[in-house]
Amino acid sequence: MIIRFSLPYRTVFGQRLAVCGSRPELGDWLLAGAALMRYDEATTCWSFDLEVPDAAGTLTYKYVLLDANTGAQHWEHGPNRTVTYDPARTPALRLADYWRAPAQPENELQTAAFTKALFRRPARPAAPAETPAPKAKKAARGTKAAKDAADVAETAATGNNQQLATTNQPAPAAGETVFQLVAPRVAPHLGLCILGSDPALGAWDNTKGLVLSDANYPTWTGRVTLQNPGEDCHYKYAMWDAVAGHALDMEGGENRVVPATQDSTAARVFNDEGYRHPDAWRGAGVALPVFAMRSESGLGVGEFSDLKLLTDWAVQTGLKLVQILPINDTTATHTWVDSYPYAAISVFALHPQFIHLEGIAALKDKNTAKELAQLKQEFNAKDFVDYEPVMNAKWKFLKLLYKQEKQNFLADAGYRAFYASQAEWLVPYAAFSALRDRFGTADFQQWPEEFRSPRNLETLTAENAPDYDEYGLFFFVQYHLDKQLLAAVDYARSKGVVLKGDLPIGIYRHSVDAWTQPELYHMNRQAGAPPDDFSTTGQNWRFPTYNWERMAEDGYKWWKQRMGHLARYFDALRIDHILGFFRIWEMPIESVEGLLGHFSPALPLHRHEIERRLGWFDYSRLCEPYIRWHMLQEIFQGEAQNVFDEYMYDASYGRIHLKEEVDNQRKIEAYIAQKIADYPEHAEYFQWVQTGLFKLVNEVLFVPAGDDFYHPRITLNKSYSFRELDSDEDRRRLYDDIYLDFFFRRHEEFWRQQGLIKLPPVRYATDMLICGEDLGMVPASVPGVMKELGILGLNIQRMPADPATEFGHPDAAPYLSVVTTSSHDMSTIRGWWEEDRVRTQRFFETMLGHWREIAPFYCEPWVAREILVQHLHSPAMWAIFPLQDLLAIDGHLRRANPHDEQINVPSNPTHFWKYRLHLPLEELVESVGFNEPLRALVTNSGRA
Repeated sequence: MIIRFSLPYRTVFGQRLAVCGSRPELGDWLLAGAALMRYDEATTCWSFDLEVPDAAGTLTYKYVLLDANTGAQHWEHGPNRTVTYDPARTPALRLADYWRAPAQPENELQTAAFTKALFRRPARPAAPAETPAPKAKKAARGTKAAKDAADVAETAATGNNQQLATTNQPAPAAGETVFQLVAPRVAPHLGLCILGSDPALGAWDNTKGLVLSDANYPTWTGRVTLQNPGEDCHYKYAMWDAVAGHALDMEGGENRVVPATQDSTAARVFNDEGYRHPDAWRGAGVALPVFAMRSESGLGVGEFSDLKLLTDWAVQTGLKLVQILPINDTTATHTWVDSYPYAAISVFALHPQFIHLEGIAALKDKNTAKELAQLKQEFNAKDFVDYEPVMNAKWKFLKLLYKQEKQNFLADAGYRAFYASQAEWLVPYAAFSALRDRFGTADFQQWPEEFRSPRNLETLTAENAPDYDEYGLFFFVQYHLDKQLLAAVDYARSKGVVLKGDLPIGIYRHSVDAWTQPELYHMNRQAGAPPDDFSTTGQNWRFPTYNWERMAEDGYKWWKQRMGHLARYFDALRIDHILGFFRIWEMPIESVEGLLGHFSPALPLHRHEIERRLGWFDYSRLCEPYIRWHMLQEIFQGEAQNVFDEYMYDASYGRIHLKEEVDNQRKIEAYIAQKIADYPEHAEYFQWVQTGLFKLVNEVLFVPAGDDFYHPRITLNKSYSFRELDSDEDRRRLYDDIYLDFFFRRHEEFWRQQGLIKLPPVRYATDMLICGEDLGMVPASVPGVMKELGILGLNIQRMPADPATEFGHPDAAPYLSVVTTSSHDMSTIRGWWEEDRVRTQRFFETMLGHWREIAPFYCEPWVAREILVQHLHSPAMWAIFPLQDLLAIDGHLRRANPHDEQINVPSNPTHFWKYRLHLPLEELVESVGFNEPLRALVTNSGRA
């Protein structure tokens, strides 16, 4: 049997196409053995004939562009193609394919956000399970190039968990024509059909077209025997309304063509290019952390069941997406400090605060049930999340419910299935949580020696162990959390609403992940962010940084597991600080602030290079804190002498050094903490002193990187040390020649390659729609890499990507992006409006077009509406708004004080995350006077 592969593609000199796949003739997925295709200039088409044995079978394949000019190998986008053949039905099979170009916006419509939620097909009777396409074979050892190629093919094969052209129908028969089209953007109540010139395709009659099957959605399939195969058949795809019995809107563009043929023995398969829609799909969504949700059934904090209410409201207002913050368990100290959602003790476990107690079972003890009802009334009356009392109450009732339901729980088949599928992370999590509570700390380095590293955890947590209940409680809670969240996810999907999660960039230092796999992290380093609009001294998240080299050794298994688990709940995902995949801001363990950090990985400067470019090198002057008496007077004013006496000493020639016990920020922090403990009445004074001492530690121009290599200190031009260099020439050379080159030119290609190495395994681990939070000091290479990988960027009007621009305009956002008015890390529109009157006035005139008008003192509802409309009409795929900014357009519903609406203050590392919506979601659902106007705005923008 002959299978002919054909693909129209215009190449340039030095390029050619190959087909690589699951048969030996196609290389067995090793690119070195791929079949080279031949080119026909007359048809600009590449083809290859494959002879297979006379036995039915299935093969998978993919096209690759080989460029001899650059040595590059470009695989086409998407999953492996699949074809089923049977020589008994036809002796020849002709495949008419199209190159699936990467980095095309429409590719993202094939992600779960669209296929599982927005355009989810109606439920149908269960069909026999499909046989998954075989994974790419590993290359022979010792052949690195071949191994790399096979890995690329395998990544592509598992890219979005969809297999093209896989049907449960028999292989094509002789004379039969099969049409296949990947088209996710079809409303659930509609289908697809083909209208064409051949009578078998209805002869252009819109009631007689070939109706396609969605059995393998988003691939649509139809097969027919053309009545006039000797003539060219012109055709187009169209939307099919089964209820009305006719086609609706037909796709645009020129007619597609089935070329005439005289060969009645061959079957032909047309794997067509996508449906040609007249416009790009755009949608709108709402952002609100789960903890901030308020409902009448909650216990002082938002719960997973509240997602159903927010989904109902989203449907009423035409919004298609609900975005939340991280929901992993952060219980480390059992205090309000655990309210920080980006410091999870497990990247898999869910936070117990989100559980709905009544969703587990009713409390049988009447007095206990009465107590719960009273606490619910008390906590729900508060205008913020009172984290500690709420969590204390939840744990109390969870323990009672566990004791009450234990027998039924252990016999529950649903729990047994959950345990079996999730044990790899669940068992270590339960053990860690129980040991944390037993020893009073999550810092496992303080536990008894026998528990500092995980050993025999399955035995430790076994049901027959005498202390099983310590661990069983956490199995119980996680099972019900998972069950309740999955119920909310299924509900949202059934309503056509996407649930978008949030992936923190780091892991918590005292977490299950660090306990079980410390080799994956640099535990002696800290991650954070360089200075930006949020914090002038940078951010120190205190998370360990990733050991990417170690992670690469097993193909980034940990990342793939993490992403796979998130895909259990989410169809879209925000990657927090995606810049960390290119380079992370890394600080030594002795830093508290972020100014003495550096990008990692990076290309530091050798001392000889600094000496050559600057003209001199003095370690003491450039790398040690520059402290002089006049600085102390300016920083500490009348306290300068007292501060000097306690914390410093004279190092001669006007130089001042910090004493050894306070010569880094971590020592200063500990020293001041003891001072405050001893003299609490002077706490404010000591905090003020600490701020000044931190500033002195930062007074360096270069940060040592070891082996006589150095990083320029970030924002060094704002330091005393820089301003007091001996000459203007020194300052110019240091800043213009060294600093600007180092931070804005030196690393661009290096960081691009880092992103292309680390991001694909994460991006293609699932079929989620991926969005990246790419704010801050963004390398020039980042947008290109994100576009190449189909990752949506983030555009916030107040934080434009161009540092020379004060405000960005939503109209300038690319299609593959998200536009938003604000984020959880900044003030809301109304809060920002009152922060800087001069800047607000410029925004009012330049962005909203009110030239020579005085901006209102407060952000009035009509102003908020103008800003909202501006974002809704952006070309970006998504416009997602914090609920606070949507409520800003309604003078009756919005909160009285806008400064109570900000969720996080990044400059405060000990911020209490306590924001809570001021009105119940039940009331929001019923607020027709707000919902209908908002829906009209969304509809008029084309996002409904």
